[in-house]
Amino acid sequence: MANPIAIVLAAGKSKRMRSETPKVLHRVAGQPMICHVLDAVRDLSPERIILIVGDQAQPIRELLGESLVYVRQEQPLGTGHAVAQVKPGDLAGGSGEVLVVYGDVPTVTSKSLQDLLAAHRRDRAAATVLTAQVPDPTGLGRILRSPSGEFVRIIEEADASSAERTISEVNSGLYCFQADHLLARVGELTRENAQGEYYLTDVMAILRGRGERVSLCRIDDPSVVRSINDRRELAEAEQILRRRILAHLMDQGVTIVDPASTFVDHGVQVGEDTILHPFTLLEGATRVGRACGIGPGAHLIDTSVGHRSIIRHSVVEGTKLGDEVKVGPYAHLRPGSDLSAGVRVGNFAEIKNSTIGERSRVSHHCYVGDATIGPDVNVGAGAVVVNYDGRQKHRTQIGSGAFVGCNANLVAPVDVAAGSYVGAGSTITRDVPAGALGVARARQVNIEGWATRGKLGKSAGQQGPDAP
Repeated sequence: MANPIAIVLAAGKSKRMRSETPKVLHRVAGQPMICHVLDAVRDLSPERIILIVGDQAQPIRELLGESLVYVRQEQPLGTGHAVAQVKPGDLAGGSGEVLVVYGDVPTVTSKSLQDLLAAHRRDRAAATVLTAQVPDPTGLGRILRSPSGEFVRIIEEADASSAERTISEVNSGLYCFQADHLLARVGELTRENAQGEYYLTDVMAILRGRGERVSLCRIDDPSVVRSINDRRELAEAEQILRRRILAHLMDQGVTIVDPASTFVDHGVQVGEDTILHPFTLLEGATRVGRACGIGPGAHLIDTSVGHRSIIRHSVVEGTKLGDEVKVGPYAHLRPGSDLSAGVRVGNFAEIKNSTIGERSRVSHHCYVGDATIGPDVNVGAGAVVVNYDGRQKHRTQIGSGAFVGCNANLVAPVDVAAGSYVGAGSTITRDVPAGALGVARARQVNIEGWATRGKLGKSAGQQGPDAP
């Protein structure tokens, strides 16, 4: 049997969200809601995906690229009008099956779509509607059944009577049609309803009136039908998706100490026996290896972490960490950094666009920017790589086994060679050869007896004779 064609309705605006951003581009659990929908649809390997877009099509196309078929709905006259814009040629001339999915239902799952398609084929239906029983059906279309449980029609809330509004079985916005029936009947829709729109749901009533079979597929998980219309519903969908993500991670062997305070984006990978402590955020393309300790208070963005590494109370962005790296607390690793196995980064240290060799240590209160540091290097507390001259950035090289003393300044471009030493408090502006000691600081002068003389002869408002 041929794979279905999918139509995704994505022409809606963000009026109730009070936003200039197209509704389907609002982010949920780390990616735009339309991407969640497309992920679920693609799991069915559709023959093609047709995206119905409106006058905000450009940013959607820029995000999704040209692998989809885009169809423009010039006027927002309802879901039936949107589907009617699809050309018969895009529906394989009317043969096969067509899935219709709303683009603002990010909680949809591939399993729910598979169940819908399976029920449609099993019942040999002209159309099949995915439904769910929900505790609060407010705002959703209700499913009207006959006394024997057969489909009668879908009625939108604005058109429903008081008795019909008490029905708790609702339309999910997920449908499967035989393409020929959809093409033949969508042109028969009228706008005789409270909204003055062409409802796609009326196609089912037309089909039933012509004696065609309309099937219902009710699912057990009502969270699948959560469409997004405002910011509150966006937050509710966020919670649903994040609970699913954390449940999946725990099933894969990850310990999450407090799921309520742990936030992991869609697509993030975490290895088994890793512990995610409270107030941890893992975002973007982050990958965490096995047996790591992340958090508390860690924020990782687009970062790769090796096995058995520890990150506490720190922000790590666009960075690669090897095995057994320790970071923090209160460190900031910025994009372009690469820390090899066994590196230690102390508290309140900052590293940017730098490579740190194996087992090297960047101590507390350091800044390392645009540097290449070899293995087994010690960068003492308070040391600073001075990489910016006011116009451009310069790189610093620190060779293997070098020792940089506390509060040293390395003024780039400079090369501290392998096995060399930089004295504490030095400002290094020239290369330090291998094995040498670089010292660049004012000579210390001790003034004998200064403290005693400074106290003699003092009176109110007066300074001692040698006061600095």
